[in-house]
Amino acid sequence: MSTGLDFAALLGEIVEECRPHAERGQLPTYIPELRKGNPRLAGIALQTARELYEAGDTRVNFTLQSISKVFSLLVAIEERGPEAVFAKVGAEPTGDPFNSIVKLETAEKKPPNPMINAGAIAVCSLIPGATVEERFGRIAGLLEAILERPITIDEAVYRSEKETGHRNRSLAYFLKDINCLEGDVEEVLDLYFRQCSILVNCADLARIGMFFATKGINGADTPLVSARAVRLVSTFMVTCGMYNGSGEFAIQVGIPAKSGVSGGILGVVPGRFGVATFGPALDRKGNSVVGISMLKRLSEVLDFSIF
Repeated sequence: MSTGLDFAALLGEIVEECRPHAERGQLPTYIPELRKGNPRLAGIALQTARELYEAGDTRVNFTLQSISKVFSLLVAIEERGPEAVFAKVGAEPTGDPFNSIVKLETAEKKPPNPMINAGAIAVCSLIPGATVEERFGRIAGLLEAILERPITIDEAVYRSEKETGHRNRSLAYFLKDINCLEGDVEEVLDLYFRQCSILVNCADLARIGMFFATKGINGADTPLVSARAVRLVSTFMVTCGMYNGSGEFAIQVGIPAKSGVSGGILGVVPGRFGVATFGPALDRKGNSVVGISMLKRLSEVLDFSIF
């Protein structure tokens, strides 16, 4: 990395260079509320140990969607232990789409990994609590401790997902049938839809990335989860975090990352930075076109790759 590099100027250049790539993507159609997004938005943020650098549309709120899977997985591992978690979900990447049901019937009778929808729903069923509100409070509480502020959900997106999430509902009932989902199916789904609807912005995601980069320590130097849990989740982000585009992303960018279909990408440069991008226009695999372009460019300049 160049000494004295002007991060703010670099990020600004990258946003302007990569924003036009949005034309190659499109907004998701299967969640009605997400169709209302602006495909031209683009933002990038970099969190160091001391300072946040950002450029573009970094303060526009969007929902976590699949990025939320890393937090429910952290909570499940911490509260139930890795053995209980991996009894219900596997640890292998898949070449199938994130909402595929195929492997549930043809593989080991459990979701291949916790980053696809079926695996994340199974993980949600492992979150302790007597009510959905109590379980959601554990996930929200972790996020609030990382960001050091209250979090909220987008009620319109939550309702939209709950009313139209027929594929996820099918996955959940199949999981129940093969004994990979604990508790009431509709309550587990409600928790899943809620966590996907948590509101953040690009700057928040960069701060969360730094939490992972420091193995579970927030901005106030407080350890929030075990380093072991962070290592496990970060490994899944490398192998499965970008859906069935994870291998290509590992070659092009080379860092742990998790994407969401609202256009956010959470990135981790272990021991160095948290990095995040936002761009609602998606490729066919559900990843932000502009986000990947920006991270690829930034990785080239700052030599991000862990490989």
